[in-house]
Amino acid sequence: MLRINVRDVMTTHVASVEGGTPFKDVAELLVRREVSAVPVLAADGTVVGVVSEADLLRKEEFREQYYGEDYRPRLRTRLRHRLAGHGEDPGHKAEGVTAAQLMSSPAVTVAPDASTVTAARLMDAHGVKRLVVVDDDGRLIGIVSRRDLLKAYVRDDGELKRWVEEAIPEQARWNDRTGIVVQVRNGIVTLSGHTSTRADARAAVHMAKGLGGVVGVREELVRDRDDRGGTP
Repeated sequence: MLRINVRDVMTTHVASVEGGTPFKDVAELLVRREVSAVPVLAADGTVVGVVSEADLLRKEEFREQYYGEDYRPRLRTRLRHRLAGHGEDPGHKAEGVTAAQLMSSPAVTVAPDASTVTAARLMDAHGVKRLVVVDDDGRLIGIVSRRDLLKAYVRDDGELKRWVEEAIPEQARWNDRTGIVVQVRNGIVTLSGHTSTRADARAAVHMAKGLGGVVGVREELVRDRDDRGGTP
């Protein structure tokens, strides 16, 4: 296995709500389940949005008493809210009383077979801390959070070493595959021994760097011959 997929690290026991779920019930669910957000589902089970702690806290941020004090969020905060809410005035969410009125929609979703790299890029691009995992029909499968993505980096060094050793013969195109020695410490892979050419060494390093859970790669390989252009 060259990569870790979302299904390998996602949480499958996911709390969810319907569009008509009252504000208080959503808040109680978040507190009881110790989660920061829940998907909002339509009657057919498809995901239509997500309600997060931030969505609920807008009711505190925009309480009536602050209007009397001319409260207005900083420009940076207003812009962030508008971008996250697709141009919606964040003050309007403060008036919401059901999940449908509070949620951010559409939800940012990911397929279970997507790589953790893809998931991390989606989170960064959309400025979210979690992604809803859905099937081909848009139905809820699970949730993957930033913390879930970190699971790739807490693999045992011995397990990671075996993974790299198995990947080398599967992926390498060079003839002499047994000359590479793999060592792993704190997630950092050291490749030593020898390869036939410089290109083989580069291929081995590239392969190791592409494996999920690898923190870094140190190359200490000796080439049997120098295949750089112009070398006699």
